[in-house]
Amino acid sequence: MAISVKICGLMRPEDARAAAQAGADYGGLVFHPGSPRRVTPETARVIAAELRGRVRVVALFVDPGDASLAEAITAAKPDMLQLHGAEPPARVAEIRARFGVAVMKAIAVAEPADLDALPAYEGVADMLLFDAKASKGVSGGRGAAFDWRLLRGRTIGKPWLLAGGLNVQNVLRAIAAAGAPGVDVSSGVETAPGMKDAQAIRDFVQTARTAEFAGGEAA
Repeated sequence: MAISVKICGLMRPEDARAAAQAGADYGGLVFHPGSPRRVTPETARVIAAELRGRVRVVALFVDPGDASLAEAITAAKPDMLQLHGAEPPARVAEIRARFGVAVMKAIAVAEPADLDALPAYEGVADMLLFDAKASKGVSGGRGAAFDWRLLRGRTIGKPWLLAGGLNVQNVLRAIAAAGAPGVDVSSGVETAPGMKDAQAIRDFVQTARTAEFAGGEAA
């Protein structure tokens, strides 16, 4: 089964077109105010229009309030919401029920104990993402990785993506180490924060797709 690929932190229509042309499965729009890749609702509407029907639109938030979610959903009409903060399982379930949009929950990983909450999130999220744990107040897209082997051999009951420090040079090694059915990249295909490189996107997608699906449930 083919490896799923998400290109996150899209800020320009041309980057969305590049992701679609490369065959990415998901395109991420960041609404977190603390991110250098944050897009306004107006910009998100334009970028989402470039993706819709070709790439699934994912709207990323960090511990969002309902008003922020509603504004972004109205503008971008995402296929999925990515919750990348400290949202507890009950909040994930509440957001999914209230807005009627599928939810991807990011789990920050630095050590085995960080995966203890996995069963609870499996019960409420449609999809999971594993990223490197950051310092307090810092979100993803920093090019930092964790020990991918922490995920190897785990039975994960929902589709999932591996994120954190991925690029064309290490994506095959990361997929093999984690047994990942999908990957998420942001800074690894950029020339500067938020400035995606079309050739880097193509190379990343093509390289990831040469991997053999190694375990878990495909996204």
